[in-house]
Amino acid sequence: MSMPQRHTSHKVVVIGGGYAGTLAANHLRMRDDVDITLVNPRPEFVERVRLHQFVAGTGEATVDYGTLLGEGIQLVVDNATRIDTATRTVRMASGGALDYDYVIYAVGSTGPVPSSVPGAAEFAVSIAEFESARRLRARLDELPSDAPVTVVGGGLTGIETAAELAEQGRRVTLVCGGILAPSMSAPGRRYVAKWLSRHGVAVLEANVVTEVRPDAVVLADGAVRASALTIWAAGFGVPELASASGLRTDELGRLLTDETLTSVDDDRIVAAGDAAAPSGRPLRMSCYAAGPLGAQAANTVLSRIAETEPAVISVAFSGACVSLGRRAAMRQLARKDDTAVNVYVGGRISAAYKELTCKLGVSKIRREARKPGSLLWLKGGSRPEQPASAPPVVTSP
Repeated sequence: MSMPQRHTSHKVVVIGGGYAGTLAANHLRMRDDVDITLVNPRPEFVERVRLHQFVAGTGEATVDYGTLLGEGIQLVVDNATRIDTATRTVRMASGGALDYDYVIYAVGSTGPVPSSVPGAAEFAVSIAEFESARRLRARLDELPSDAPVTVVGGGLTGIETAAELAEQGRRVTLVCGGILAPSMSAPGRRYVAKWLSRHGVAVLEANVVTEVRPDAVVLADGAVRASALTIWAAGFGVPELASASGLRTDELGRLLTDETLTSVDDDRIVAAGDAAAPSGRPLRMSCYAAGPLGAQAANTVLSRIAETEPAVISVAFSGACVSLGRRAAMRQLARKDDTAVNVYVGGRISAAYKELTCKLGVSKIRREARKPGSLLWLKGGSRPEQPASAPPVVTSP
């Protein structure tokens, strides 16, 4: 009688169930001896690229994980509070803990409301998270349609939010604090500015909000503008899990990694998405980069399990697209290194393209669940030069 073979599983805990983490979890199923746990604070996947639609009531922004995750992946709805690298456990807010052989760190990013602006924390509401977006949607439902709304932030999130609300007939002021759409080309910016002007959005490009009141905003030039609801769409932050775990981060709190997405402190922790800072040079916060980074983080873990050399990351950009309500958008073309060129496509064709890319963000995760390893992406974006044979950083036993 033959002895049964011992089946050794490799425990991988993926922290964060956004675009990067969910795709990484599905990609890990390329091996059948990996025990995968996905930790996420919410029981549903949030389509962050649709939060402006959710707030305006023109779309929904959650997807059931049951339709996204491959067979055998365990979902734990909890907050990870600390990665204990000495004992290889992830501590939970609920008091529990998960053992791991490897961690994929995909906690994502937030849009913090700054405490340095008086009244902002009390009276402005961020659009970066599902919970605050739900509060915004409820507040808008209570407001008269002609009540003045202020959106703070001239980046893509601020523009999409202002445009979505303006198309619904809201009275919107967009305070940019510098340049409107700073990542776009001058022709692309002019197109966006014209659309906003045509739809009645008051764009205050150079002005800055210095105080938020319950019913107004105060600007740097001393002007006080009525604001029944102030939406904060400026700034970038990440959860503090890495620094709370004693891992080195960049100045914003993103986990510092090498070009294989491996933590510079511990080779059993691999990062993906907005919370990763490879070589201290993070890729642009985007759904576009999150999927490829998730797949490459999973590949790094699979290489370590197979005891082969992990590959360095390779992601090329092609541009960005900003929604202008439901019937228009501006597609900005860019070089592989994400530098905008003076070419854009506007109008309905770009709106259709943007809707397609939003749908693809979810469908690629579903396809990865059905066929692990199926994700394709553009490669060849510029990255820092790597030494020919950089020794791996190993600080864990």
